[in-house]
Amino acid sequence: MDMDYIVLERLVVATLLGGMVGLERSVAGKHAGMRTYALVTLGSCLFTLVGVLASLQFSGFTGVNPLHLAGFVVVGIGFIGAGLTQLRAGDHIELTTTSGIWVAAGIGIACGFGMYSVAVGATVLAILVLSLLLRLENAFRKRFGTNSE
Repeated sequence: MDMDYIVLERLVVATLLGGMVGLERSVAGKHAGMRTYALVTLGSCLFTLVGVLASLQFSGFTGVNPLHLAGFVVVGIGFIGAGLTQLRAGDHIELTTTSGIWVAAGIGIACGFGMYSVAVGATVLAILVLSLLLRLENAFRKRFGTNSE
């Protein structure tokens, strides 16, 4: 299979999976929605692919490791998340959005390495956590009288 096709396929899959997670966030009325999540997965996939392709191109050089670049993506997304925690909705910090974007970066990295089953599984789990666990939390709040959304 042509390498350009493989690269494009991985970028498209990452973007679509990130958009799916972001759709749930958009429906929930959050600031970071489809476009944000799609761009995070696309960007992390792109950086991972650059690492993979560079390691192939410079295979004669020792020390070229695409895992290093993927690790830098995780750190960079952590900084973005730290900035996002400064955005407040009411009196609480939106840690769920920050965590979701961090997971989206992981989905993009998995796509960049061609690990589609891992990426799809993580996408499904992320959507379930964001949607179903919110319902469970709200049910507990209603039952036990806690109003700390």
